[in-house]
Amino acid sequence: MQNSKAELLQGTLDLLILKTLNPGPLHGYAIVQSIQKRSDDILAVEEGSLYPALHRMEEKGWIAAEWGRSENNRRAKFYSLTRGGRRQLEEETAIWERVCRAITLVLTTV
Repeated sequence: MQNSKAELLQGTLDLLILKTLNPGPLHGYAIVQSIQKRSDDILAVEEGSLYPALHRMEEKGWIAAEWGRSENNRRAKFYSLTRGGRRQLEEETAIWERVCRAITLVLTTV
């Protein structure tokens, strides 16, 4: 059962990262900040979870990485969606929406 929970969280993190990168490239810290801000400070992604997810997603071809300069002129790796990443975002979004509908049905059914 514990593995199922970890997989769900991992898949959810992938979806959040893909959605966050949809508008354009960001470095790791900016991804963390964006997810936290867009979730009204409810979701906090730890670096220990973010970077393994980014590397895994890069290996799958969903994102590409390129070195650049951050807004404070520090060297940083910027991540952007690939064509495969955009397709994966669409697929994962559709799955997430179906799961949310199903959970809502269970919670609201007497």
